[in-house]
Amino acid sequence: MSKVRGKVAVVTGAGSGIGRELALCLADRGARLALCDIDELGLGETADRVKAGGAEVYASRVDVGDRAAVETLAAEVAERFGAVHQVYNNAGVASPGSSVLESEWADFDRVLRVDLFGVIHGTKAFLPHLIASGDGHVVNVSSLNGLLALPGAGGYCAAKFGVRGFTEALRAELLVAGHPVRVSVVHPGGVRTGIKRNERERRRREGREMSPEEIRRSEAFERKLLRMAPERAARTVVDGVEANRARILVGGDARNCDRLVRLAPVLAPRLAAWFARRTYQAV
Repeated sequence: MSKVRGKVAVVTGAGSGIGRELALCLADRGARLALCDIDELGLGETADRVKAGGAEVYASRVDVGDRAAVETLAAEVAERFGAVHQVYNNAGVASPGSSVLESEWADFDRVLRVDLFGVIHGTKAFLPHLIASGDGHVVNVSSLNGLLALPGAGGYCAAKFGVRGFTEALRAELLVAGHPVRVSVVHPGGVRTGIKRNERERRRREGREMSPEEIRRSEAFERKLLRMAPERAARTVVDGVEANRARILVGGDARNCDRLVRLAPVLAPRLAAWFARRTYQAV
């Protein structure tokens, strides 16, 4: 049950980073793939690599923050493959690194729209198909910041804690209902993706230049903390799915944060503040 080979698996945010590596890992293990991303160029590159390996793939440009677009995707995938077994709600964006006081409303709106509602849209749209498959699996990607909140990531933490709560509620509901769908929440630690760089470039394109301090913090975060190779992260996730793990912690940093908040919940915010000061200091 819930093995990957032969399953129809949907991966959002498949144009780069963990999403791309999830697609490649799933293809290597014999899955049939439906991929989406808002980045059409990156999505096409991923689809080409998957096809080159011999896997069946359907790719569509989709903004996961657009509920109607995700619902359309679900209908298209079900029609194309005849069934949907797994959905990996992976698509996400970074927050700019500003404090809650300094953040603009547009930053909160964007992060919550993609990182939280994108997961909810994907789950709601595909869940009936997963139930109908008789062997479904929902995989929702939260973050280390869904375990421990760090300064400068208020919107991102709100989204990722929201993903965790939403996913755990979903798991309980499916157990009550007895539906044949397993549920996993994923908490990656620092993975070497372009999420921080993409946020800086987006702000630049929009004419909303980040302050020198915001840029310094973003680059320091990227340099010091985003170290795990995305292909390793993807393998950990798929291994967890094949093992039917409810919680998939990716990396030693995620596992350590999980232990910290369990053992010392009152101390954890103070340690997070100390860690942020140490990480963001000039080098």
